[in-house]
Amino acid sequence: MLVVVAPGQGSQSPGFLTPWLEVPGVTERLRWLSVVSGVDLIKHGTESDAETIRDTAIAQPLLVGAGLVTLLSLFPHPAEAFGRVAAGAGHSVGEITAASATGVMSAEQAMVFVRERGKAMAAAAARTATGMTAVLGGDYDEVMASIAKHGLTAANQNGAGQIVAAGTLEQLAAFAADPPTGARLRELQVAGAFHTEHMREAVDVLAHLSRAITTHDPRTKVISNRDGEIVHNGREVLRRLVEQVSNPVRWDRCMTTMVDLGVTAFIEIPPAGTLAGLAKRALPGVEIVSLRTPADLPEALDLLARHGTPSPLADSPTWRLLVAPTKGQFRAAVAIEDGIELSAGKPIGHVVSLRDEVAILAPHGGTVVEWLVVDGDPVSPGQPLVRLHPVAVPA
Repeated sequence: MLVVVAPGQGSQSPGFLTPWLEVPGVTERLRWLSVVSGVDLIKHGTESDAETIRDTAIAQPLLVGAGLVTLLSLFPHPAEAFGRVAAGAGHSVGEITAASATGVMSAEQAMVFVRERGKAMAAAAARTATGMTAVLGGDYDEVMASIAKHGLTAANQNGAGQIVAAGTLEQLAAFAADPPTGARLRELQVAGAFHTEHMREAVDVLAHLSRAITTHDPRTKVISNRDGEIVHNGREVLRRLVEQVSNPVRWDRCMTTMVDLGVTAFIEIPPAGTLAGLAKRALPGVEIVSLRTPADLPEALDLLARHGTPSPLADSPTWRLLVAPTKGQFRAAVAIEDGIELSAGKPIGHVVSLRDEVAILAPHGGTVVEWLVVDGDPVSPGQPLVRLHPVAVPA
């Protein structure tokens, strides 16, 4: 079972796209996405220095564009991926890459969205001097208490002993002067306190813009940064993309979901390395490939051939198929009977686990064609629960 992941901001490095220009079709696609985004992806991916590509308004379109273009080297026909990749995920801005790759939005929509995301976040960051610091090691509870003590936010919980604290530069300086016992601190080369309240105005901008974006339900499981849940509704994926700008990234929970799914192989697309490093510590026994340059393609294609399995969603009418968002026990909220009608937004039940209880809604409503679970069944992330037939809307 294969998962493909896209990295987030901070993973870019000068010249990382240079070797990819030798792959047929890459230059042309990058030129097209450059036109769409208004950012010269070729120049910034091959010539620009580290300080230039640190700029949020440049870095974010560069990362998403690079991911979408290099994915085509693995899957020349995107629909092929739906039959081979069990789940997709992305760290922070990488979730936009994952959303497009799984069919939620087009590449062009993704590039416009990330362009506006980068501009809005850069504007928000310019209002107050903020930043982010990685905390490596230390006792988890002590690290979290120290972050809270200094008024910071745990903006990324990445697992494998890595948490990222974010806030004002003054707060980060005080934190550095009084670090948690046994922890190492490393300042990150980012332009602001992403995934915190400092980005709230960017959320407002994106919320307005997102109303005009058409979406499709994903054809492959999408693992959400917010809580590690499987999200199967296109509008919900987009809503989370908007809200994640000011909410913490829980990559640790994403990797827990990968374990629950039974993932056996993991490919990180360019600029690869960061997420693969976390996976090596958190996903023992899983085969991992960092797709850094075209020289890594044979290894990635071999992994794909050996571990690729059809998505259970690929051949289903997904816009009327409800799936489990997480691992736990299914508790029904309606009668487990075929033929009953569900109104839009009505809960069909909950998935209950030791961690929490998650409601499962019927976003579009419909008539139950077939129940695939019964009350009390154990379910896994992304497991189909019920098939719905659309209800005719009066003219």
